[in-house]
Amino acid sequence: MSDAAELTIAEAIAKRVSPKELLEACRKRIEQWQPKINAFVSQEVLKEGGQGPLAGIPLAHKDMFYRPGKVTNCGSKIRRGWVAKELSAALEGLDRAGAAQIGTLNMSEFAYNPTGHNEHWGDCRNPWKPECITGGSSSGSGAAVAARCVFGALGSDTGGSVRLPAAANGVTGLKVTWGRVSRHGALPLSHSLDTIGPLARSAEDCALMLQAIAGHDVRDAVSARKEVPDYVASLNRRVRIGISRSWIEQNSHPEVAKALLEAARMFDLVEVETPNFEALSAHCLIVMQSEASAQHAQWMRTRSQDYGSGTRARLESGYAVPAATYLESLRLRAKWLEEFTSKTLGSCDAYFVPAVKVPIPTRDATGPQGGPGAPKLLGEVTYLTRWVNYLGVPAIVAPVGFDSNGLPIAMQLVGRPFAEDALLAAVHAYQRETDWHRRVPAG
Repeated sequence: MSDAAELTIAEAIAKRVSPKELLEACRKRIEQWQPKINAFVSQEVLKEGGQGPLAGIPLAHKDMFYRPGKVTNCGSKIRRGWVAKELSAALEGLDRAGAAQIGTLNMSEFAYNPTGHNEHWGDCRNPWKPECITGGSSSGSGAAVAARCVFGALGSDTGGSVRLPAAANGVTGLKVTWGRVSRHGALPLSHSLDTIGPLARSAEDCALMLQAIAGHDVRDAVSARKEVPDYVASLNRRVRIGISRSWIEQNSHPEVAKALLEAARMFDLVEVETPNFEALSAHCLIVMQSEASAQHAQWMRTRSQDYGSGTRARLESGYAVPAATYLESLRLRAKWLEEFTSKTLGSCDAYFVPAVKVPIPTRDATGPQGGPGAPKLLGEVTYLTRWVNYLGVPAIVAPVGFDSNGLPIAMQLVGRPFAEDALLAAVHAYQRETDWHRRVPAG
């Protein structure tokens, strides 16, 4: 492979490619791709690489992770030019591992949109087809990794915001267990749902990044006091996968179903009971709307006109949720989690389902001018991600093919709490036998 930018993190480390060569390769890719995809907000070396397992690996991150003295805009007009005073715990972990940060990445306003539209900073565009969505809210993270502008990126996932960009752009994205990675120094949206995780080119690369950022942190009240396994050493473990074939066949677009069921043949499978996606997603939406609207209450009172129209509408809807309804959804969470782990995962390690059950749509069809059909289409896009956040469990997304429009199709594996190692191992095994994750969009 002649272009160093097309290596994975693991390959760059194994080949001992110099940090200078990696950085130069990424700079060339950014120069080529940024005018087409609008993935970057800033292009500067915010942190030079140091010593450690990720020494010199060029990364860039969603523009919501704080670094002292540096601007963090959070995809918004309200925080445009805001200078952070503290260091994000996740960035701190990557710094310790020796990674370099070479920019900040576009995102949906305040991380509250599943498509990548942004009225303030311009829409992020899909490198496979610029007229299509990148997925949100970690839109720039998905697009930049797919275009090989960086080797990996951090995103946040409250209802699918790591997994949707991973699916739409054909990269690997990991949504961690609630509490696995500290949220300290990162923009909050919904404290009962927010998680932070990596987007990268492979499961192995996600394991390397997760190793650097996972662990207990007293600065995050919900940070788990649970031992961090060796994710890289666990990549060769055997994993049994649960699947509901008939649900996929009956509820997914035919092209999606075909690609998913073909990919499933690579795993050790067992038929299992389908989770109640409808009810779980509804509970997640109640929690997300309530907590996000509370988070933004002060600005909504004083600066509502400075929000984009879509974000403002979502926040306004949260004020209509009765407190009793919100509290009931939180109360039922443990019951639903026990049901998922005992029934769906009773005889397996992870559950196999599409990441997005329809082909990746266009920006026009899902944006402000999308018309009366836009809400239904958005619901189709997010249908299989929100339920995971409600349960607080981990999930991983990876490409398994392309549709007739040339857009990626992705699988999603969902596991038990703190079973990220099993999910990474399953996808790593799949990626050793396939090359979908190595496909690169044409420049």
